[in-house]
Amino acid sequence: MIQKEMIQQAEKKWVTAADLNAVSRHTIMEALDIRVEEFSEHSIVLSMPISDATRQPYGLLHGGVSMVLAETAASFHACWGIDIMDKAPVGIEINGSHLNSADSGNVRAVGKVLRKSASLIVHEIEITHVETGRLLCISRVTNFYKKIRHKPGTN
Repeated sequence: MIQKEMIQQAEKKWVTAADLNAVSRHTIMEALDIRVEEFSEHSIVLSMPISDATRQPYGLLHGGVSMVLAETAASFHACWGIDIMDKAPVGIEINGSHLNSADSGNVRAVGKVLRKSASLIVHEIEITHVETGRLLCISRVTNFYKKIRHKPGTN
């Protein structure tokens, strides 16, 4: 049922933060309480609370969670203006530098396009601590636009 709901949502172009939040049900985004705050042609803004689910054993925001946040921002934004029934962005490279740490509060990820072509899109994502304004992580994500192969008898 979940996959059917996601396919139904994908049949239209995602153009608002509400569209993206709607397709986040039953995913890691829902589990980590990642929310799309803004979504436009040139950028995307996500927010996430630092909670027990996002901390590593020393009580700090887990670096892997920062990478989930960065990849979510880039992959969602890579859907802007494309027919997601024809092609889908798939991550092929991610890197991140963890510059500062945080143990509570909220984080914000701002993703911006560095380069876009017919087959690739590259984003830079800055993750900041909302309460202090400190830059926690800078990441770069490359997505490949993979052609969707439709089964015979489907659209």
